[in-house]
Amino acid sequence: MNILICDDDKEIVRAISIYLENEGYHVFKAYNGIEAIDLIRDHVIHLIIMDIMMPKMDGITATMKIRQDNMIPLIMLSAKSEDYDKILGLNIGADDYIAKPFNPLELVARVKSQLRRYTTFGSLEMSSSVFQTGGLVIDDEQKVITVDKQEVHLTPVQYKILKLLTANAGRVFTIEEIYEKVWNVRAINPENTVSVHIRKIREKIEINPKEPKYLKVVWGVGYKVEKVEKY
Repeated sequence: MNILICDDDKEIVRAISIYLENEGYHVFKAYNGIEAIDLIRDHVIHLIIMDIMMPKMDGITATMKIRQDNMIPLIMLSAKSEDYDKILGLNIGADDYIAKPFNPLELVARVKSQLRRYTTFGSLEMSSSVFQTGGLVIDDEQKVITVDKQEVHLTPVQYKILKLLTANAGRVFTIEEIYEKVWNVRAINPENTVSVHIRKIREKIEINPKEPKYLKVVWGVGYKVEKVEKY
């Protein structure tokens, strides 16, 4: 598995790398948030270890940008130990938090815990399968979406939203339910975030996004993917 370590302290990155590589992980190294985002864009990363205080782009900003499209498990590091920093990190999408100085063996244990949770349950806690309603087909094993046999390309977050709704076609999910299942954090004012992703999904899967066939709003409740007979 590939792990990205992002910290401006090169000695810390080197030390963590040694422990993780001894456990059989492949390590990517970044020294600010911009480098981390570039690596995530170009490589398959299974877990991120992210420092908070860094030049060019700090860990908070980088995490917020990563969470717009990606639910890779993320452990946040910081020399600060105040509750505010921990709460902020967790609220913006970190899965775990560890304060410096830390025991490298504890960090390795937390890495294993997050990867075990991620690979065992996945972000949506669903088994791999093929989900279909009408001409909309999601092959979760291949991570391929087709509409009327034409492949559609979604971002990771858009994919998870559509998979959640399609796997439960006909069921209405509230905005809060969608946010908590996809982002895996407690929903706090999620309306704008979810609605923007829904709009972008519609633009990609619907012939007429203003009159959607599949992804529909249930006013005052939330969203659903309509059950459509196979053809």
